[in-house]
Amino acid sequence: MMLIPVILCGGAGSRLWPVSREMHPKPFIRLENGQSLLQCAWLRGANLPGVAEVLTVTNHELFFKTESEYREVAGKAPKNLANSFILEPFGRNTAPAVAAAALQIAATHGEDALMLVLAADHLIADQDAFSLAVSKAMKLTQEGKLVTFGITPESPETGFGYIEAVGNSVLRFVEKPTLEKAQEYVASGSYLWNSGIFCFSAGALLREMAQHCPKILETTRACLAQADKSEGKDYSKTELAADDFEQVPDDSIDYAVMERSKNVAVVPCSIGWSDIGSWCALGDLISPDGRGNRIEGDVMIHDVTNSHIKSHERMIGVVGVDNLIIVDTPDALLVADSSRAQDVKHLYSQLKSQGHDTHKIHRTVHRPWGTYTILEEGPRFKIKRIVVKPRSHLSLQMHHHRSEHWIVVSGMARVVNGDNELFVNSNESTYIPAGNKHRLENPGVVDLVMIEVQSGDYLGEDDIVRFDDIYGRK
Repeated sequence: MMLIPVILCGGAGSRLWPVSREMHPKPFIRLENGQSLLQCAWLRGANLPGVAEVLTVTNHELFFKTESEYREVAGKAPKNLANSFILEPFGRNTAPAVAAAALQIAATHGEDALMLVLAADHLIADQDAFSLAVSKAMKLTQEGKLVTFGITPESPETGFGYIEAVGNSVLRFVEKPTLEKAQEYVASGSYLWNSGIFCFSAGALLREMAQHCPKILETTRACLAQADKSEGKDYSKTELAADDFEQVPDDSIDYAVMERSKNVAVVPCSIGWSDIGSWCALGDLISPDGRGNRIEGDVMIHDVTNSHIKSHERMIGVVGVDNLIIVDTPDALLVADSSRAQDVKHLYSQLKSQGHDTHKIHRTVHRPWGTYTILEEGPRFKIKRIVVKPRSHLSLQMHHHRSEHWIVVSGMARVVNGDNELFVNSNESTYIPAGNKHRLENPGVVDLVMIEVQSGDYLGEDDIVRFDDIYGRK
């Protein structure tokens, strides 16, 4: 049986701010082993038997970042795998994402191909137990079942949905309960945590969607028919248009299909599953010291207990506190009582409503050609560190309101500046006046690192006129 892991990579991860941002959501958070949650999810699917392709549904702004994450761990897969991508212009919840994946898989591989739907931001510690659970699920799909994975509960959690089940039979789905109800569920032995992991054939899902949520299915089908499709080496990309996708109803696959269908089965399992839903859950992955502290980065403590402290760059000194979460990033600092970890999302919501940059991006921004980091900014100036990958270049562009000074720190730059083309070596610089068309390219085999100093009366990222980009589009 053909099995295609489908990774859903989206969401803001608002409860893990300030590390998680809109353009750097929870799946990209790195764990102690150096891998991101997204990389762990890809490897989890890629290492299953019989997998030849992994399909990822994500926001189009995250495509290059996602592809880069996969390239970094591709060598850990048992063989070369094709990666396909469906790129959404904005989030529409999981039902449209899964519908788009099912339609594409059915068209490419046939309706009998099996889909294993995985969240990019979950963690599964026991790969062997997970593989066994997938094998059980695949057998149930041969009966035409839509299979969900139910986690044997370890505690009366109120942050998860529950599934009441007998063996593989689902009796009902239950919303997130009160603590009292959760305690009853766990004590009964008849309830499982709803993991959000699913397995079914593409055809079975499409038939259920046609019955239970036909508008989602048909509007998604129309989106795919009008989508911009392209292919590269070992990957394909389907980009959904915003105008079409706006017509698709917003709903989860749980509400739209799984809770309505009479054809659902469950595989109970203990696989070391966590949805990493708060800083407390992320902290639990770190071994505590003798006083219950979980420390990451350059941190000095005195008389501190039961706290999770994370430093990105700076030294953090902490004295005489208990039960705190302290997370420092270059542009934002979080201090929270551990018992209020879920409330971090309210800070994120306030930042977003106020249009504050820290809800959306980090100071380091990833682009197809490399990265830029905002080092400092003030009235009429901004300083960036720019890193351009080998054999990569930025678009030919022009700015109306700002001039730029470029100083090469290492590597060599090929620069188009107005009518001139020149090479700028390490310890050399060039000046780009406002109004000049210009392009930056790294012709070498090592990273080009440079400092850019912008000056002018407006320094917003939207002060840019592109004449072509790296794909030749106008």
